Amino acid sequence: MRLALISDIHANLEALQAVLDDIARQKADKICCLGDVIGYGCDPTECLRLVNENCTIKLMGNHEYAAMGLMPVTYLNDIAQESLKWTQHHINDREMAIISDFEMDTVLDDLYLVHASPFEPDKWHYIMRLAEAQAAFDSFEMKIGLFGHTHIPVIYSLSPENRLRQTAGHDFLPDADNRYLINIGSVGQPRDNDPRACYAVFDTDEWSVNYYRTPYNINLTQEKMTRAQIPPMLIERLSTGR
Repeated sequence: MRLALISDIHANLEALQAVLDDIARQKADKICCLGDVIGYGCDPTECLRLVNENCTIKLMGNHEYAAMGLMPVTYLNDIAQESLKWTQHHINDREMAIISDFEMDTVLDDLYLVHASPFEPDKWHYIMRLAEAQAAFDSFEMKIGLFGHTHIPVIYSLSPENRLRQTAGHDFLPDADNRYLINIGSVGQPRDNDPRACYAVFDTDEWSVNYYRTPYNINLTQEKMTRAQIPPMLIERLSTGR
């Protein structure tokens, strides 16, 4: 089975449409969304609709969690708080019903899927350093964990001798003896200096991981965000992928 994995769309409709078109060309059997469909961007309603229609698995991100009032807004930085207020104003009960069906985490074919860290998933910890990766590995039992949240494609591997290694996201065949935490990157707001939308495909038959970068109409997205009076920093960063 070819499993397409998307995350951190952040209401960027043009990026999501480009990725869904590319996934169709890859002939994926299922699409799993690892959260943060909304926030930052100006098309939360349409992005939620497309994810709901196209994704077999839909996980909760911290922006969905906040939009539902399940965490204090003070957990978010000032710009994220401003974005949250905008998003809450522009989605209705139909979209809230979609979000309410999102799972916190799930297991699929010995793969563990979550938005943030497997360590206390509803606390939204970031995995940026080896110590944070170690805490995450200690919190789930499967061979492979797939996550998002940081918007940076990266791979953590743990050997049977407990050697922990971090590498940038790349196509690879997982070693049968190792365990892995794989960040699949961001569709709508990449932060690895590459502005193209990012997603991954896991082939459960070949046991392979492939990353894909998809260009989209960034100028159109930025024009729409400007008209919607989204904070300028969120608009400008799309051009640089930071």
